[in-house]
Amino acid sequence: MRDESSAIHITLNHIKAILMDIFFGGLESSSLTTVWAMTELARKPELMKKAQEEIRTSVGKKGMVEEGNLEQLHYLKIVVKETLRLHTIAPLLIPRECMNHCKVNGYDISPKTRVMVNVWAIGRNHEYWDNPDMFFPERFEGSSIDYKGQHFEFLPFGAGRRICPAMTMGILHVELALANLLYCFDWKLPSGMQIEDIDMEEGTGISLHKKSPLLLVPSKYTW
Repeated sequence: MRDESSAIHITLNHIKAILMDIFFGGLESSSLTTVWAMTELARKPELMKKAQEEIRTSVGKKGMVEEGNLEQLHYLKIVVKETLRLHTIAPLLIPRECMNHCKVNGYDISPKTRVMVNVWAIGRNHEYWDNPDMFFPERFEGSSIDYKGQHFEFLPFGAGRRICPAMTMGILHVELALANLLYCFDWKLPSGMQIEDIDMEEGTGISLHKKSPLLLVPSKYTW
């Protein structure tokens, strides 16, 4: 017989709390990725100009980048990929638990062992990437490497059954926000600030944010 005393009763407040966690989690990760992408492009104005030219040529004078335009923005997509590789928002994936005994690089991993995967380190590993500390979106041109969990040198969203369920939504948010920022505005550093002054230091915490804010001055682009 079912023990009614041990049953879990889900209320509307429980559902609202779960939905709030989902939206907050998606908003923070997307916004942080957009900030890191803008930071890297600000450090390399020639790459920002290349991305802007692609977007403005493709979109024309519509006044706004829409979701339907994104498939044509190939350079923007590899900029986002390179940002995810270099600045993985969740440096450690959600913990896994080993089900069976196995050996990894000569180490015995026992059942029930909790495993933490450091995707930040994997994305900067010299064994898998040339000049891994360099922001170089062109490394993804013509490459089949993607973030969907099939290439284990690039796992910003994890892999397998525990892959991030909001991956598609997150990528859409980042690409759409970044495309509109680059489409609608030209960006420059504040007066007296040089490219070398952009602080790239990372903060601490579960998510990888900049320790200090990015300072850029927008000017409205007109055709």
